[in-house]
Amino acid sequence: MENRNEIQSMSTDELWNLYEQMNSQLAERITAEKARLDERLNKLRSATNVVTPPRTRRPYPKVLPKYQNPKNPAETWSGRGKQPLWAKEQLRSGGKLDHCLIADRTG
Repeated sequence: MENRNEIQSMSTDELWNLYEQMNSQLAERITAEKARLDERLNKLRSATNVVTPPRTRRPYPKVLPKYQNPKNPAETWSGRGKQPLWAKEQLRSGGKLDHCLIADRTG
């Protein structure tokens, strides 16, 4: 409680000087802490000098188309990912995707 009373009784100039001293002290401590952490990080990096190869994606099997646009048979969709516009229009008009199934899916 004493510190609070002391601070409340200080003039604006005294408070400003105290603020600048605290700010300066904090900046010094932060700089010292950062330097200490950087040194520690460098030691850790040099200790673990093992180079890990970049990860490669595993090969995925080719996905055959499952649906085809009844109006344009060249437009197909595997049923994965974003629905094509023709499939959305088919559903919006009350149709079902079952009507767009490709009969022979061997290739």
